[in-house]
Amino acid sequence: MILESIIIVIYTIAIVLIFMYALAQLNLLYNYLSSKKTRKDCETFDFSNPEEIPLVTIQLPVFNEMYVMERLLDNIALLEYPKDKLEIQVLDDSTDETIATTKAHVDQLAKTGLDITHITRTDRSGFKAGALKEGLKIAKGEYIAIFDADFLPQPNWLKRTIPYFKNEKIGVVQTRWGHINRDYSLLTKIQAFALDAHFTLEQVGRNSKGHFINFNGTAGVWRKTCIIDAGNWEGDTLTEDLDLSYRAQLNNWEFKYLEDVETPAELPVVISAARSQQFRWNKGGAENFRKMLWRVLKSDNISTKTKVHGLLHLLNSTMFLSIFTVAILSIPMLYIKNEYDHLRNYFYIMSFFVMSTIIFFVCYWFMYRSIYGSGFKKFFNYIGMFFTFFSIAMGFSLHNSIAVIEGHIGKRSEFVRTPKFNISTIRDSWKGNKYIMKKMSPHVIIEGILMLYFAFGMYSAFVVGDQGGDFGLFPFHLMLFIGFGYVFFKSLSSKV
Repeated sequence: MILESIIIVIYTIAIVLIFMYALAQLNLLYNYLSSKKTRKDCETFDFSNPEEIPLVTIQLPVFNEMYVMERLLDNIALLEYPKDKLEIQVLDDSTDETIATTKAHVDQLAKTGLDITHITRTDRSGFKAGALKEGLKIAKGEYIAIFDADFLPQPNWLKRTIPYFKNEKIGVVQTRWGHINRDYSLLTKIQAFALDAHFTLEQVGRNSKGHFINFNGTAGVWRKTCIIDAGNWEGDTLTEDLDLSYRAQLNNWEFKYLEDVETPAELPVVISAARSQQFRWNKGGAENFRKMLWRVLKSDNISTKTKVHGLLHLLNSTMFLSIFTVAILSIPMLYIKNEYDHLRNYFYIMSFFVMSTIIFFVCYWFMYRSIYGSGFKKFFNYIGMFFTFFSIAMGFSLHNSIAVIEGHIGKRSEFVRTPKFNISTIRDSWKGNKYIMKKMSPHVIIEGILMLYFAFGMYSAFVVGDQGGDFGLFPFHLMLFIGFGYVFFKSLSSKV
């Protein structure tokens, strides 16, 4: 009975943590909907007056971007901003032949009158954070706009973001990511669904009430003095953007989030690329929880509610560990429930997971409706998308849990870039991309075993107990079977 008690306690803690996170999401939904009813007028620069147009530096941190480099540079050259007030830094850490082709392209653009420079380092210490910090030393601009290699800002992007810095308290203006290849495959649709929830519900929900949000690493602008005041870029976590965001806000800088300014970008189309991106984001989140926990708790200039939301924000990735724990223990719990009659009432705790799922379902519907519109057909499509997303997200839970554990215990690892493909339609092919990871993750075999494990969970529903089975967890195990099966077979097929 000792083992059974341990399983019950761990299972309960994980379910309660998920439920608390769901309640926080519900609060963010309330904040999000409330923000739509109130419009805050912000002081802005008057760009009709040339004297109010500030000097801006655009930083493009790149590394081996053969397939998107030309597109990136040509797109940035189209930005509408006075040439005498604009500087472009191509921070090129490449180690392949693109370093020469990029320099040639930069030289061609410079001949058109653009103030654009190609900056390289012999020492790639700090990875992206190191490149940004190096460029900042010589940046001319008062404001630093940053774009990753796959982002394609609209020509009027600077005119829609820079004016908000008239308010001297604002340290960052962040825009919403768009997805140029959202409909390429099921994988890209699922990624877009998750990111849309972050860029609507979460970013607006936090920002509208003055809670901490994060610069998303790209498609945003920093006030240069804010970066310096917060301690500059640091490369000791895999998510340097989240790290600097918290240090800046702890120093009383305000962030401005613009949901209505969309910056299109490319989603990973191969599961190995999605894996590396997910691993970096989730491990970096855990690393930042370790780094920022006591700074947030001890801060005397933020409210208790902001501290709670901040800690839950930093623990976002840790939810995968809770979900994975609930998933693994759900089958032993099924047998314990049907073996010990005196514990049956206790198992109402399982209903908390159902309640959490319902909360997520409601919250994400408002996100989905704001992007795709409402109506019966849209809602019907949403139901299918939500449960597909939920299943595949759980299929990534082993991979992401390992990332989270490594982050919490302080295991260091290199910054692994996400390969870009320049793919937007189904006619485009990713095969032959030289940056795709050739080595299969060792986690894939375990994911295949977990697929079979949850198939056993579905079988167990028919045979446990003496009342003709117990099907309460059958839908949960079915989604886990589908999720791990998708990740397993997709990982295998991407190597073919």
